[in-house]
Amino acid sequence: MRDTKSIFFKYFIICAAVILISFICLGAVLLLVSSQYFSGEKRNLLISNVSNAAEEIAQTVDDTQQPLDEVLRGEAVEDILKSHAQSIGGELFMTSENGTPMVLTGTQLSGSVPESVLNDMIKSATYFSSDMGGFLPSERHVSGISFNIGSQPFYLFATISLTEQDSYIWNIMQIFLISMILVLAIVLIIVYIATKQLTTPITELAETATLIGRGDFTQRLPEYDTTEFDILGKAFNDMAVSLNNYDKMRSSFVANVSHELRTPMTSIGGFVDGILDGTIPPSEEKKYLRIISSEVQRLTRLVRSMLNLARIESGTVELKCAQFSLIEPIVDTLVTFENRLEEKNIDVRGLDVDRVIVYADNDLIHQVIYNLLENAIKFVDKNGYIEFGFDTHDNMTAVSIKNSGEGLSQEELPQVFDRFYKTDESRGKDKSGVGLGLNIVRSIVKLHGGKIMVRSVKGEYTEFVFTLPGKPQESDSSTKR
Repeated sequence: MRDTKSIFFKYFIICAAVILISFICLGAVLLLVSSQYFSGEKRNLLISNVSNAAEEIAQTVDDTQQPLDEVLRGEAVEDILKSHAQSIGGELFMTSENGTPMVLTGTQLSGSVPESVLNDMIKSATYFSSDMGGFLPSERHVSGISFNIGSQPFYLFATISLTEQDSYIWNIMQIFLISMILVLAIVLIIVYIATKQLTTPITELAETATLIGRGDFTQRLPEYDTTEFDILGKAFNDMAVSLNNYDKMRSSFVANVSHELRTPMTSIGGFVDGILDGTIPPSEEKKYLRIISSEVQRLTRLVRSMLNLARIESGTVELKCAQFSLIEPIVDTLVTFENRLEEKNIDVRGLDVDRVIVYADNDLIHQVIYNLLENAIKFVDKNGYIEFGFDTHDNMTAVSIKNSGEGLSQEELPQVFDRFYKTDESRGKDKSGVGLGLNIVRSIVKLHGGKIMVRSVKGEYTEFVFTLPGKPQESDSSTKR
């Protein structure tokens, strides 16, 4: 099983690592700056004191008017060196021309300064870090200068132990480490709390998604004060609402299909049993066989309609679009309903127009017209009318089919395109319909990029209006939708 880590764990570790690395980098910079600062400060201190001490010694020799050896062995020169040694916190020593120590302020030194070091000495003070070729017991900060008393050359050196620098840097690092630990602890606590708050919506989202996945579509996420999470929460809630509605539609669909299948099958079963057991006399068998045939046809229409609807909604219908006149399928369909039109003495209006060209799939649009006309003829009043209307605007052709009659109430209008929906009036007038015709009409029109709407005035008329493209769009081709 793959080892996984939570977002909280990963985010916390990343933040902690970034903070720790930042402190390490800051400590390295502080160490470097402190070291350079200390070295620079001591360099200036050494150079200043060794230069001043050399001038004071030379001036003292000139002022005393005593032999040079006596002055150098006297207390005056020693006091000068001790004074400057105290100022730098280190040691000073003076050597002769050959590097032999003459005057010291601290540890006794044996031997002499190497000639290579003496050759580097100039009239202005220089600074370096060295043990002077083993002359000094350890590596130290050193500043040296070459000066003359009269015509005789001498060398003066000032030194400071590196231990002082190490102690100075260690004290700074101790303060930094203590501060870093305190700050790091506080920051990690803040990061922990912030990370917990940041990942809480994600945890809630995961828990809610799990419950929805188990079928509880009533779950909702709260509002968040973070913009991104608030947008995500609202989108998730909208999805939950859609799933809930879809689940209700699915349940309703299954119930309606079960009802629509059960009713004719019950009738068929009852009549067949009646014929077989002799309950229905032989003289009535043909009558009931015709009823059985009608119910079988009803089942066939239901199954065919459901298959057509499933194909359309699954996107497996291949549109075979072409330009044709819409008047032709309308006239063909009217001929199909000729007997029913004559029975009700229906007046057909609005077909005295020129060719109405649309760009669509002829077979599918023929089904649209058939379903709408069947619906209109079913509910038109006796001696009433069916009126067609056509209007073209911006490459879209609007087609209206209007019938006089009882019409629909405002409560019924929003539901007429729902699957298996039948008005109370249709339940009494229509025994063969399955309640899928208008739903299929809407799906086919939508498949062509059009729209369909219905308007009605109770007691006067009902009118369906749908739109179709008049010519191919730039992106249109016989596309599999």
